[in-house]
Amino acid sequence: MDKLNIMGIVGSLRKDSYNHFALKAAQALLPDDAVLNLVSLHGIPVFNQDDEMSPPTAVLEFKRKILAADAILFATPEYNYSLPGGLKNVIDWASRPYGENAWQGKPSAIMGASIGNFGIARAQYDLRKILVALDMPVVIQPEIMIGNAAQKFDIDGTLTDEPTRQLIRKLLVSLLNLEKSTRHAIGG
Repeated sequence: MDKLNIMGIVGSLRKDSYNHFALKAAQALLPDDAVLNLVSLHGIPVFNQDDEMSPPTAVLEFKRKILAADAILFATPEYNYSLPGGLKNVIDWASRPYGENAWQGKPSAIMGASIGNFGIARAQYDLRKILVALDMPVVIQPEIMIGNAAQKFDIDGTLTDEPTRQLIRKLLVSLLNLEKSTRHAIGG
């Protein structure tokens, strides 16, 4: 049996992003029947609707990866009470042009890390609204909002906080179950 292909999207461009580290932790915590491939937002230009009918190569490659994925796992920080502009940008590109929404029907889950106390509550709320608009089923529970991230990852970026590791395991199982139920509902 083929492994479930999960596309992991880091919402931060920062080299040593805690969200990148969180997705690396998720890779290590995955059940045996799944694989998590991380995708960077680097190199994708700012969305311009004038170019949506003939998007740049980087956008076409990004959309190809979405279409090849069985599910999507977002790990994003919170910038100015919402999601980062780079993440919103790739979401917009992959949803266009009208009628060619690469996100449609893709089961998804959200997690994120922040150096602050509140984690990513507001960014997660905004991202959930966008995913609903894109017709993406979203894992409801558990919500993974890793606050005070500097204390939960070691100097090498390894997640050392066991309660957070357990929550990520639960999130991954929920995402796999959502993907299976979605595939079953559409007759796959």
